Formats: sequence, C-alpha cells, structure tokens
Amino acid sequence: MMVMFSGFQEDIQILKINGRKITAVSMYCGDQTIFLCEKLVSNLTIKWLFFFFLYRQLLSFYTLSQNASVSAVDNNPALHPLWVRCDMSDPAGTTWLGAETVCVGSKVTGVKLYSVTCKGSTVDKKSLITLEELKQEHKKKHHPSSMGVKGSATFNLFGSTIVENTAIESKSSVTVDFKWSHVESIFEIPPLSSTATLNIKVASGEMRSPMFEMYRELEFLQTLADGLRTGETEWMEPLENTSAVNLTKAYLEGNCIGKSDQATKTAERTKLKSETDAPIFNTFLERGDLDFVEQLWVRMRKSVTSYQDIGDCLKLVTEALRYGDIKPWIHRDSSSSLSKLILQSYHQQIDHVSLTGVTPVNMLLEMGLDKMRKDYINYLIGEELTTLNHLCYYLSTEVDLQEQVVRLRKLHHLLEIILTCRTFLALPYDKLFLLTQSCLQHYKTSPYDEEHEFKLQIKPALISSFYQKEHPVLWGVEVSSGNGPREVRTALQLSDRPLVDHVIFETDYSDETVNGDSDDPAFFSTMVCCSLVNFA
Repeated sequence: MMVMFSGFQEDIQILKINGRKITAVSMYCGDQTIFLCEKLVSNLTIKWLFFFFLYRQLLSFYTLSQNASVSAVDNNPALHPLWVRCDMSDPAGTTWLGAETVCVGSKVTGVKLYSVTCKGSTVDKKSLITLEELKQEHKKKHHPSSMGVKGSATFNLFGSTIVENTAIESKSSVTVDFKWSHVESIFEIPPLSSTATLNIKVASGEMRSPMFEMYRELEFLQTLADGLRTGETEWMEPLENTSAVNLTKAYLEGNCIGKSDQATKTAERTKLKSETDAPIFNTFLERGDLDFVEQLWVRMRKSVTSYQDIGDCLKLVTEALRYGDIKPWIHRDSSSSLSKLILQSYHQQIDHVSLTGVTPVNMLLEMGLDKMRKDYINYLIGEELTTLNHLCYYLSTEVDLQEQVVRLRKLHHLLEIILTCRTFLALPYDKLFLLTQSCLQHYKTSPYDEEHEFKLQIKPALISSFYQKEHPVLWGVEVSSGNGPREVRTALQLSDRPLVDHVIFETDYSDETVNGDSDDPAFFSTMVCCSLVNFA
C-alpha cells in the first residue's frame, strides 16, 4: 500500500511493508508490519530523502494521533510502527527515525521513539564507543535504577571464501547466532554458556558438496521430466565416450544366460568410463547392491543424447527379455514399468510395450526415480536419521511423475543440508537427527526453496573451533531497563557490512584491506537509541 502527501517542499510516500525487509529496523520490529516513510521520486532508482525538520514533524503527528488526551477521536486504534528513512545529513548521522505505540491491553498509553545513527567503517577499535560509554548514554536518557546488558554475535561458518586472494563465491551459507548475558567488553568472544542457533542455507550443485555426483544424476532426471512437461529437451553432455546403444548391448551380453568368454571380454571393454577413472568425489550414498534396472539406468543416464537413444536401448532390453536371453535380478520393491516386465519374464509372459511417443522417456524416468529414491533411503535409514514411516510422502508413487520428481528434489536438498553439516561442521548424530526431522517436516507442506534458512539450536562447544579464532560478521551489545512494553534499550551493532543500504559510507582503510586480508577487519557502527513518551 502506498499513500502520498502533498504540501511539503517535496511529495512523500508511505509504504506498508514487513519490517523484516529492513535490516536496521528488523532488530526492533521483527516480522510485524510497519509504515515506511520516504521522499517520493519519479525515478525509483534514486533515493532522495527528507529534510530533518520534516522527519521530526512526521513523528510528532504520529505521536499526537495516538494520544487520546489530544486527539479529536477517542479510542483510536494503535497504528503500525512508523519508520522514516533519513540521509545522515544531521550532525549525529541519523539514518532512521522510528515510532511505535505502547499499549496496555487495547489502550495506547505511550509511544516509543527511536533513532538509528551510523558511522562509516573503521579498523581502529579505539575509535569505537566503549561498553561503559554505552551504559552512560543509556543512564543519561532513562535514569534507571538497574540495567541489563546482553550480547549477540554472528559468525560465518561455511559459505563464500577466499583462497590465495581469489574469492570463491557460494550460494550456500551456514552462520551461527549467539546470545548471552553479562557482557564485559566490546567484541568479547561469545562464552560457552551462550545460546547458539545455526542458520543453514544450502544450494544444490556446488562442486565441493559431497552430493555433487548425485546432483548431476538428479539434473539428468530433471531434464527428462522437463522434456515431458514442455516438449523440448536440452540434452546434457554425455559422460561416456561409448554410445548408449553399444553400452546397452555390452551390458546385455554380460548378463546373457550361459554367456561366452567372448561376451565377457566385450563387456569388460565397454565398462563405464566412470568405473575405471579415479573418483574425484567421494559419495556417502554409493550402494553396492544395484540391481539390473539400476545399473542400466546408470549406463543410460551417462550416455543418451536423444529420444532415439532411449527407445533403441529399451528395445534391446525388452527383446532380450522376450526371447529369454536374460533373467536379471531386481529388487523386490522395484516399481518401474521395466521392473514389472522383468517380473513377467520370470513366467515367460511379457506384456507388449509400444516403445513410441513418450513411453520410452516415461520408462527411463521411472527407472531413475526408483534408483535415486533407494539411494536416499539407504543413507537416511542406514544412518538411523529417520524411518520409512516418516518418508512416505517422499516415496509415494501414487502421484504423477512430475510431482514425484519435485519430491525427490526436496529429498535431495535435505541430504545436501545434512551432509554439508556433517562433512564441514562435523555435527554429531543427535543434531543431524533433529535437523533431518525439521527438514522432512518442512518440505511436507512447503515448496522447494533453496533460499529457505533452516534453524538448529546447538551447544557452542560443538563449533568452538570454527568461531573462537575468527572475526564476527556482526557483533552487538544492548543495554536495557524497564519491564514489558515500557522496556527501553540502547544498542550498538558492529558489522562487516553497512546495516543500511540507502547511504554511501566513507571508509578509513585502504583498498588492500577491503577483502578481509587485514588482521584487523573494518567494521561499520550502528547505534540505536530509544526514548519513551508516556501519555497522561
């Protein structure tokens, strides 16, 4: 919603948005709806801001409208918090001014006024406000009989990194938020008594992931599904030099009843290139019990480059089954169409299958779904992270193939998350179990989303080796007094990046330290002060 006002030197707009979208404001507003006030411009790529006298006037209007003793209307409903975007043009360097109502029941009894001031980044820690100075600032404003002091910090544990002065970008990140009481000094290391919460966001397909090979397999599966859905297929580059048809022929010859020595040699010559190359990535999901259909899938997914390839390969297999040349072994719970034909071949009764149109692609897609589901089950059940009952949603074959692929992608993403935390953070079994349950429950009702952050509470001692020698990306301290809705706070946030995005900050460090090469990283300073206006 946007409201525009005229009559000031310039027009302004008031937007109704979620406070979580604004970093500096979200510390106080969280997820609640707020009014965001800023100068209205025709070119939205340019941020023109208010003159300072107008800021104060807007907040005065807000306060007066909520005061039943002054307002013309009795029992006005409490308004959403109002936050005004500022440009640091005043001596204090104000970037935001805010106001929110204080209520007792449904009655508005006062208003809290906020100011957010910022300073450009500096590597000189001596120039930062001290903890004692912050306490004195709070005392001057509020004259409390007692004060509480709380600390917070955020560290990056996994994500983008710098190797030999080269930035390696990553869409995955694992950060940890600490909260603790009884702060002794600015930038103190979070004590082991802190509460700690992991924020886990993992993107599939990164080469350093232990799931990378499985991701490539999933990508081929997705290619087949997309082709069925859109009618257009962008085939992936084959991983094998041998054609799909020749690989299939050799595989069938190797499985022939009473196969000759010559057939064995042919099969050896056409062994998968990936089986003879030294593995680049170790996989936690590799199984040693692949049945006939699963091994056929492995060969085909690494070599087919057209619909013709799929049809020709499956024709060779169905003919071998019809003529009794092979009696392959399959898992009892296999559900693909080809597995059903194999079961029929045990009794010399095979249904006719017309390998035309989309039928061959459907059959291959079923083979891949069947195989990859077993891969994921094998790990999750083998590691005792869940039970089959909790996997019913993900393993159902009663939904259509497109939905089966969506659910498989969710299961894959879950494993990316679990294995990232196991491999890079060495989290213990009990934490991996809780994380697994959280992910399974989330994806039963939520769409696939790699931007979603999963939360996990842990003990700081489990990750102390990762953060105790590192610099935080965000460190904060908060001095507070009062209780309930009348609590007032004075806070300092030190961050490696600005907490406001509408102001260009000056820095006092050279270009050589920008990427974090300096032993003393630069920090931006953000201070939030609060005052309470009580209504009579």
